[in-house]
Amino acid sequence: MIFSLINELLNYGIENNLIEKDEVIYSRNLILDSLNLDDWKDETPKTERDIEIILLDICDWAIKNNLISNSPAEMELLDTKIMNCITPRPKTVIDKFKADYAVSPEVATLNYYNFSKATNYIRDARIKRNLHWYSPTPYGDLEITINLAKPEKDPKDIEREKTMPKSSYPSCLLCLDNVGYAGRLNHPARSTHRVIPMTLKSENWHLQFSPYVYYNEHSIVFCEEHRPMKMSKDTFDRLLEFVEQFPHYCIGSNADLPIVGGSILSHDHYQAGKHTFPMEKSNIENSFTLKSFPEIECGIVKWPISVIRITADDKETLAKAAEHIFNSWKNYSDESVQLHSHSGDIPHNTVTPIARRVGKKFQMDLALRNNRTSDEHPMGIFHPHSEVHNIKKENIGLIEVMGLAILPGRLAEEMKLLEIALKNQNWKESLKNDPTLGKHFDWINEISSRRDVVIDNEVLKEEIGRTFNTVLEHAGVFKRDTLGKEAFQKFMNSL
Repeated sequence: MIFSLINELLNYGIENNLIEKDEVIYSRNLILDSLNLDDWKDETPKTERDIEIILLDICDWAIKNNLISNSPAEMELLDTKIMNCITPRPKTVIDKFKADYAVSPEVATLNYYNFSKATNYIRDARIKRNLHWYSPTPYGDLEITINLAKPEKDPKDIEREKTMPKSSYPSCLLCLDNVGYAGRLNHPARSTHRVIPMTLKSENWHLQFSPYVYYNEHSIVFCEEHRPMKMSKDTFDRLLEFVEQFPHYCIGSNADLPIVGGSILSHDHYQAGKHTFPMEKSNIENSFTLKSFPEIECGIVKWPISVIRITADDKETLAKAAEHIFNSWKNYSDESVQLHSHSGDIPHNTVTPIARRVGKKFQMDLALRNNRTSDEHPMGIFHPHSEVHNIKKENIGLIEVMGLAILPGRLAEEMKLLEIALKNQNWKESLKNDPTLGKHFDWINEISSRRDVVIDNEVLKEEIGRTFNTVLEHAGVFKRDTLGKEAFQKFMNSL
């Protein structure tokens, strides 16, 4: 059976242009070595099966033959090692990208994206399990996803990790050292990881796709040097230079401060992709003229998070205007809306910038962020407040600023359980004391008092979207009420 599976995998490699027919024997021997086999029988393979199924069957064989234990982490380490046997080496991938780029940037990224799925680096079968829908709000349709692609760790693997020797290699999940890295229980397998070198601001940067793909062609652009995230004019220059090279993509950077930043602040990087986010569709609510940059189109976006949009023909002028706004914002305070730029020497104000092309023009959105905490809101004043933590309590990063919710996988099962629980006439009592669903009691109680409908799956999806809208409003430094709008206007006038 194992020889049939190996033949099936080799045929898959040929069909998906990962290997040539002349490379079959070489690739087969690599696979045999990975499986501790020193013999070969030419068995007839099955046909037209998904790569996920082929690899699962190989892992099942490995478990039965005591090559690995029945552990998700060990299975992933093995199946990635095996896939590397039919994955082209980095230079081949880079040369292909360059040839495709000569045709067009769009062809280059699409072919590279399809390659990343074919090698199972992007585990497409997992991505398709994610839940996705749109939710209408006063700001347009928000995009809601429940992330089921990133597998939860097995408790046994977590225990085994504790006894593993500590390693600082690679330094983080984004470092260039991950290319081809076999992985270990406490670091994901990256044997099939291939990246594309590029230059931004005369520095070495690299393009890769996210293995978890939260949106179409979700890519990561990371600095070759392992250095912390830092917002500056260089950031704006790089983002605009990137969309000049890849005009079909938008790109943004997480903020560079905790709470309002991303999950990896230790390595300078951005996120890009071929996707139209809800925020991009939102219009300018109030237009302004920047005295120092009269040629720049400038305005406040109608959006729950406080966003300034600037547009220009020239990217250098746009970067200077973004720097002017950022430098003004870094030191801006307004007591009337609890806005303090510093606590002593500790800064609180920063921005989440997003760049794109609009025709031949360059455009940048600057989401104003503040990471101050208080006794009432210890996780952040401009962070999801406790009443919405049943849906979302994690940082509001770049992707969610733009209107795409990445909600925890637990919600998929909890929605099913809630739908069942709410059919019980005594649901209030049982729900309040439920160890899993009790966190949703106040939320469901408020919905039932407001809506005279059966709370089924569709209603829950609508209300999750409504709650995510509230999450974004919590993250807005200038609220959408009269006081907040006047305060935002005052900041714009100061520019």
